[in-house]
Amino acid sequence: MYYSLHGTLAHIEHGMAVIECGGVGYKCFVSMTTQKSLPQTGNPVKLFTYLSVREDALDLFGFSSNSELNCYKLLISVSGIGAKTALAVLSEYTAEKVALCIATGDSKALTKVSGIGMKGAQRIVLELKDKFKGMAIDEGTGEVLDMGVVSASGNAAEAITALSMLGYSQSEAAFAISKLDSSLPVEILIRDCLKSITN
Repeated sequence: MYYSLHGTLAHIEHGMAVIECGGVGYKCFVSMTTQKSLPQTGNPVKLFTYLSVREDALDLFGFSSNSELNCYKLLISVSGIGAKTALAVLSEYTAEKVALCIATGDSKALTKVSGIGMKGAQRIVLELKDKFKGMAIDEGTGEVLDMGVVSASGNAAEAITALSMLGYSQSEAAFAISKLDSSLPVEILIRDCLKSITN
């Protein structure tokens, strides 16, 4: 229903921000990652939003980037992971770090999030990792890349998977990765790809 809000930051407190748009203040639940990126009250701000509809409530969640919003949507698609738990994950880690944890199967890192035990963390990794298996097309050469063998180290394949989880197409991610040294650590590949894709 709401794609984004662009207005004035009217109020902020722990885990919540109010964005005033056209005289209406919209209360958005936000992650600590988004909250840290917000300007001082009274300044213009834009948040990408997700409306959670339940029998007893309509809750609006705000995110500083499309990547964080996409990561949130992925997390709440996992059985047993609710809106507030997904927000807790994104308060502990950036969307890129969450995607990296899932791509590399690092469920232990996710147990640091309050409310997520080992079983829940393993379920997140299992359910989301399987969604992004397959092929990618290098838009530069048109070559079909097998994501499992993009490089001997597998770092490029893991970075492509992580970028896909953040909402980028596999071909877009593969093209950006193809311009980099695939032997670089996954974290650096993701960071450099995000810079090149968003520029």
